[in-house]
Amino acid sequence: MAGQRQRPRGQLEQAVLDTLWSADGAMTARQVLDAVPEPRPALTTVLTVLDRLGRKGAVEREQRSDAPLAFRATNSRDEQTASMMSTALAAASDREAALLQFTGSLASDDLDVLRRALDARARS
Repeated sequence: MAGQRQRPRGQLEQAVLDTLWSADGAMTARQVLDAVPEPRPALTTVLTVLDRLGRKGAVEREQRSDAPLAFRATNSRDEQTASMMSTALAAASDREAALLQFTGSLASDDLDVLRRALDARARS
């Protein structure tokens, strides 16, 4: 990869997850590599990222008898986003301040969605 620009740390993991979320089913490492946007990493780098994501619980391996090892995301994009939001909130020293800061930054459409979700939860 000499002379090629590289992604900042974490962007390749995100690109791999985006690729898996967009797929109809499990993908081989080669298929993931072919779908990842430029700059293209080496196949071994994609395998390393898939392994790392597997250790984090974000990707699972699927062994097929008639094909190479394949990978799929364990959660949907929405589930992953909710998990990251929960993790960030759990790390806050002042949860109320963090929630107030977060909701203060939301667009009115997002606030409406949040209100409907809270109302639905209160009714159940």
